[in-house]
Amino acid sequence: MQQIIETIKQRPLTFLLVALPLAILAEVLHWGEVWVFILSAVAIIPLAELIGEATEALADYTGPRIGGLLNATLGNAAELIITIMAIREGLLELVKASIAGSILGNLLLVMGLAMILGGVKHGMQSFDRRQASRSAILLILAVMALVIPSLFSHYIGLENSIRVETLSIGVAVTMLIIYGLALVYSLKTDRRPIEKIQAVDNLHTSTWSVRKSLILLALATFGVVVASELLVGAVEPVVESLGISEFFVGIILIPIVGNVAEHLVAVKVAMQNKMTLSVEIAVASSLQIALFVAPVLVFISLLMGNPMQLIFNELELIALIAGVIVAALVSEDGESNWLEGSELLAVYIILALAFLLMPV
Repeated sequence: MQQIIETIKQRPLTFLLVALPLAILAEVLHWGEVWVFILSAVAIIPLAELIGEATEALADYTGPRIGGLLNATLGNAAELIITIMAIREGLLELVKASIAGSILGNLLLVMGLAMILGGVKHGMQSFDRRQASRSAILLILAVMALVIPSLFSHYIGLENSIRVETLSIGVAVTMLIIYGLALVYSLKTDRRPIEKIQAVDNLHTSTWSVRKSLILLALATFGVVVASELLVGAVEPVVESLGISEFFVGIILIPIVGNVAEHLVAVKVAMQNKMTLSVEIAVASSLQIALFVAPVLVFISLLMGNPMQLIFNELELIALIAGVIVAALVSEDGESNWLEGSELLAVYIILALAFLLMPV
């Protein structure tokens, strides 16, 4: 009992695991799709945290190079699983909205909250300006890679034509190559422009053995698969019953659910006056979504028979461009304060409100 209490103190999100059996009960006993959606979404939060901690614990045993590769591959595992389930159900617009929402959430919501709370506690904070500049260039390149097929597809052919499909696949391959090159560069120079920072090393030393880490990683991944299947299956009924758009669910709700644990880490280290680490957690997550998860989903969708093309609508493109520009400008000088954080958060709130009020 004492061990359980200590675990909950160290990882307060752990108690939310009870939501998974409740979500299964809600589905079996027909409590309603809204309850299934809410409970499965809540269950993903601690499961995503477990995946992250198990991955970082394994990285402690494999060394920085393999550890960096593990973090780069499994850093967004929960969200990847959710989107794979959505692809299987044919909810491609939901998937693309979640890609855009993840990038925006990390750059505006997470960095905004981190700068506000860190700034209130410590005043002006500084972070590695060169690193921020390097990451901003990668972010701009990533957004350009998403914008180009979206704009050029109208001139190349119909949305599902072979020409547009070829463009989408070609862009996906290029993005994966850039991701690989950036990862190699980060591992060779230890500058880590794209690798997930191992926040555990900075907060506490993991005591998990390799066996325990692998078992927890497998169990948490299975749990996310179950919860994601319930979540995705309830999306359309929830959209109809609550009167919110599927677009809002994809661009706001799913990214927050899949990344809450990581968001809390970024805010926590900012409050510990480790702003370089906080900024890199947020930016690295955005880069992983844009340069790794998005192109991987293109190939997964082909294998599943529901081909997804990297063609985003105008609203998603405008939001992505605005988010990246604002985040790049704020981080340009290598310093942050609560006012700059408020500006980032204000942009996110405005976008979230606009998406919420969109017709179903």
